[in-house]
Amino acid sequence: MSERARFEPAFAGYAARVRESFAKQGAMALIGAGLDAVEPGWCSISLVPRDAVSQQHGYVHAGIVAAIVDSAGGYAGYTLFPQDSSVLTVEFKLNLLAPAAGERLVAQGFVVKPGRTLVVTRGEVHAEGAGSRTLVAIMQQTLMVMHGKADA
Repeated sequence: MSERARFEPAFAGYAARVRESFAKQGAMALIGAGLDAVEPGWCSISLVPRDAVSQQHGYVHAGIVAAIVDSAGGYAGYTLFPQDSSVLTVEFKLNLLAPAAGERLVAQGFVVKPGRTLVVTRGEVHAEGAGSRTLVAIMQQTLMVMHGKADA
């Protein structure tokens, strides 16, 4: 993984806004995901695998992997948005590289190109366990800056 780019947030309250928005996501609560860290242009979300989020082979389901990396990328972008806006994913592509199995999954989102209306991010999901990390998925995403619209 390359070094994270440095960005300046649009307003000082970006981290609290991200945490407040994440807390409103019923989907993240349902799957048991947690917001680990947030910095300008970067976000980390983790999940402890369990039967309720697995597929038929015991790996974490691809839809769950997609959900956590989509949110990580979305919140990475949101850290740079103006105060009077919210975030919406308009597109993402996910490549699954290895089975999502381990003691913990960590999804990280990184801003690639911030913009006034559209923001491009990338994401990575690693499975951690037995003292090692395995890259299980990569994502590219486009976000829309929803100017003048607060979270519901």
